[in-house]
Amino acid sequence: MNLAALFSGGKDSTYSIFLAKKQGHEIKCLLSVFPKSDESHLLHHPNLQWTNLQSQSMQIPQLTIKSELDETDNEINSLEKILIQAIEKYQIEGLVHGGIQSQFQKEKFENLCNKLNLKSITPLWNRNPLEYMNELISSNFVFIITSVSSGGLDDSWLGKIITKNDVDDLYALSQKFGFNLNFEGGEAETFVVECSLFSHPIKIIQGKKIWDGYRGRFEIVDARLNYNA
Repeated sequence: MNLAALFSGGKDSTYSIFLAKKQGHEIKCLLSVFPKSDESHLLHHPNLQWTNLQSQSMQIPQLTIKSELDETDNEINSLEKILIQAIEKYQIEGLVHGGIQSQFQKEKFENLCNKLNLKSITPLWNRNPLEYMNELISSNFVFIITSVSSGGLDDSWLGKIITKNDVDDLYALSQKFGFNLNFEGGEAETFVVECSLFSHPIKIIQGKKIWDGYRGRFEIVDARLNYNA
């Protein structure tokens, strides 16, 4: 099936593309909706401008749009606009997204797909959090944490590449502090810098941490594809 992928650059949207391709689907384009601010309940926010490097490395074209408001209905309307573009330009038949447990997100995307006569594909739905995180590492997905906003997650995680040992530490912290290990509730955000989908890894030349004592983010200031890797 020809699919568009809702793409944020994070682990879930990237791994859902990986799984959809393994299932035999063809990813015709990436769809990225830029939320107005980090207050969005539906969309991923940090470092979205750098998803163009991931698009280049995967050799999958990207369609983008900016949402004018943080209201969910406005964001869905923005997504609908670029989905219609994708239907016209790439003849897509469905949308793949990285939803895992958020019934709110799943229903919003399914309703939109039904409206446009598209299939909604969710390869990660209801995955066990610890098994999934370990599977990411064993599948050689290299990703950094780009924001944290939960008790138990301090600024030492910002910009950090997550290893198998880090998954164990995050699991222990999630048990102690009660956050979702997958980060689907916005407890943290991620950005994939290397995986088997990429022709070249992404090298972060410069980044900066912003930390207010509870919440923080890692902003990519400069990055490029590493053609020498």
